[in-house]
Amino acid sequence: MKTETGNRLRLGIFVTVAVAMFILVIYLVGGRQHMFSNTFHISGIFKDIAGLQVGNNVRFSGINIGTIDAVEIISDSTVRVDMILEKHTQKFIKADASASIGSEGLMGNKVINIVAGNPGCPPVKDGATVKTLIPVSIDQIMASLKTTADNAALITGDVAVVTGGMRTGQGAIGKLLVDSTFAKNLGQTMVNAKNATDGLNQNMEAAKENFLLKGYFKKKEKAAQKAKEEESEKNIPRQTDKN
Repeated sequence: MKTETGNRLRLGIFVTVAVAMFILVIYLVGGRQHMFSNTFHISGIFKDIAGLQVGNNVRFSGINIGTIDAVEIISDSTVRVDMILEKHTQKFIKADASASIGSEGLMGNKVINIVAGNPGCPPVKDGATVKTLIPVSIDQIMASLKTTADNAALITGDVAVVTGGMRTGQGAIGKLLVDSTFAKNLGQTMVNAKNATDGLNQNMEAAKENFLLKGYFKKKEKAAQKAKEEESEKNIPRQTDKN
């Protein structure tokens, strides 16, 4: 008799625990699927959902407000994604809101991010289809990085060729660095240019003392002096006004 009573007691405890666990699982799954809260539905049409799956989160301003309810292929180039969202967020999501696909971290699950839209627009309606933004895939990012790396390699190769040519004396800079004769000739050319400039200055001074040209240079000096005096007279009233 005692054994039979003990078995019934253990069976009752087992059934009670099983039912409690079943109710807990239903509550957790239902809460995730928003089965026990007021909800509304919106949809978006994407060309590429980038691995988005049913049950993934929908976010608004970084907060989870819903989940992906269904993913349906409409044509060979479009996919329809149905979202189930919490009812109290509907007033914040406007009719011109947009949806884009992102990810939870660098390699995390895919999510849909909702952008509210213009504050002056009315709230989005239940069952509406919002506009979508094309997501940037990892493949596109990697292709862009590869192009950048290839360009950097080409530039590095060109710099190496130019540097190698300079070391062997190719080009004007290479000859200047390596060929001492070229550098010496260039230095002598600079000296000759300086001497020619000094000689020109001496000739100009001699021309000023020449009887035939002396009057011309004096006239130029007087004109320059007169212009300087006129400029000084113009500046005097301006300084007075400022004071």
